[in-house]
Amino acid sequence: MAVEGIRTICVVGAGNMGHQIALNAALSGFKVQCTDVKPEILKKAEDFAASYLPDRVAKGKLTEEQAKAARDNISFTGELEVATRNADLVIEAALEVLALKRKIFKQLDELCPPHTILATNSSAIISSKIADATKRPDKVINMHYFNPALVMKLVEVVQGPHTSDETTQTVMQVCEALGKIPVHLKKEIDGFLVNRILGALMREAMFLNDMDVASYEDIDKAVVYALGHPMGPFRLMDLTGIDLTYTMSMERYRATGDPGNKPSPAVVEKYVQGEWGQKTGKGWYDYTKKG
Repeated sequence: MAVEGIRTICVVGAGNMGHQIALNAALSGFKVQCTDVKPEILKKAEDFAASYLPDRVAKGKLTEEQAKAARDNISFTGELEVATRNADLVIEAALEVLALKRKIFKQLDELCPPHTILATNSSAIISSKIADATKRPDKVINMHYFNPALVMKLVEVVQGPHTSDETTQTVMQVCEALGKIPVHLKKEIDGFLVNRILGALMREAMFLNDMDVASYEDIDKAVVYALGHPMGPFRLMDLTGIDLTYTMSMERYRATGDPGNKPSPAVVEKYVQGEWGQKTGKGWYDYTKKG
């Protein structure tokens, strides 16, 4: 299937990543169905689109016509059957839990037309762990966006041993049509490209903090002002969600049995306390204080 065959995109999961992926696709001219099992999450996603588009017009980033076209392109529904009915491509953006993703992909395989490509936005779970939940493993692939999905340009396209070359090339072309820069991983590897590199930095940053060598604030400053990163690892953790850091670490630990993959004690403490970063108002940093 060439990119011309991709006209309608379904995004499963309307959380922080999902609703931005959906809006990116709508802005790029695709018809989009965004779905979630939680009505409150779906409402927040719809409210985001309703505020984001006029704001971009006010800032001169979009014309009134472009904003209207994008809003007309995107629909929100709590019914998976409705969302997938005419989908040419599905992008799953649910929680990073393997059992949940396998359940979703089994449902998608049953509901979607035979030609539909099924992509997971997972940053940690390779699609070969999901593909056999479907009867179309050649059409299952990783399509990993970065947060915030409306801003970050890179998408990692990971081709599993089950994924056809045709599926891979179609997804690469779709990424370009979405205004993204795709990178092709020719084989599956834990952490893909970016997170393998970032993971090494994160582990060392957490070690330095846990050992009280330096405060998390000073570690962030060192990474920003010496290495030139836009933000330090602790600020980045607040942005992506400390709950995500915890969940991914626990999934990796369960898969490997290696105690070194367990989350840092400091991460566990914040996870248990519900201090998950920007989404809860407090993580490593306090976002309830102005300035």
